[in-house]
Amino acid sequence: MRVLFAGTPEVALPALEAVVASSHELVGVLTRPDAPVGRGRRLTPSPVAARAAELGVPVLKPASAKDPALLEQLRGLAPDCCPVVAYGGLLPAPLLDEVPHGWVNLHFSLLPAWRGAAPVQHALWAGDEITGATAFRIVEELDAGPVLGVMTQAVGPEDTAGDLLARLARGGAPLLVSTLDGLEAGRLEARPQPTDGVSLAPKLSVADAEVDWSRPAVAIDRQVRACTPAPGAWTTLDGERIKLGPVRPVGRARLEPGTLEVTKNAVFVGTGSGPVQLGPVRAHGRKEMDAAAWARGARLPAGAVLGS
Repeated sequence: MRVLFAGTPEVALPALEAVVASSHELVGVLTRPDAPVGRGRRLTPSPVAARAAELGVPVLKPASAKDPALLEQLRGLAPDCCPVVAYGGLLPAPLLDEVPHGWVNLHFSLLPAWRGAAPVQHALWAGDEITGATAFRIVEELDAGPVLGVMTQAVGPEDTAGDLLARLARGGAPLLVSTLDGLEAGRLEARPQPTDGVSLAPKLSVADAEVDWSRPAVAIDRQVRACTPAPGAWTTLDGERIKLGPVRPVGRARLEPGTLEVTKNAVFVGTGSGPVQLGPVRAHGRKEMDAAAWARGARLPAGAVLGS
């Protein structure tokens, strides 16, 4: 089939590479416009746009998928199917209706669980032990289209959102290609999603990532891992924001929520249940470092407390 691939961030690259290596013909790429990056805020193509340029295929970068010019470009490329991985924009009905085999999204959850922009983060935060990826046909309602295929993935006890998303991106790429193969061969039957079990996964904000030390240790562990690497979990010390890497619940004597206990090689923080051991820490204006090294440099007073 002739396919137009829609995607933007690095997590979409395994699927793009799988499509390139398949029997299908990549006729173009749809991605988000160049965005400012780094301290200099230099306009930079998305990872998918950069790879498409290397492949020598047309790259479409509309400011909005509702731009009438995009529909004309789509008609000119005449794709049979449009695989989608983390494109980052809603697709209007005229685009959806234009493609014979439709737009097939690879979504990183077991739908109907965790519909939305941050399914991996919400699965971790909720403590899910199994997640996966779903290939489904896009409809106008968010992530509600009929399912064409699934793959499952166990969630590790120390997984961060970055770890899990990378595994799902690699594991989901063959699923996407096999879905394209099945559509071409006419052997796939799309199955409506169940009406029960729908949950939503909106994008996590910086405010969501602030740690409340009065919550149980297991909940804080999940929150921090869900927010790693973005938006990045954080707390405060004397009004200054501190970014936190993954923490580890430990069996130690209870500390009051937020209270620090510093030893030679570790830093522990009290929670609503047992303490957690801090992992990497990044103080304002400093590089990330081991928590014990941070504590030594900060010369923390006895009984120092994190959080407001």
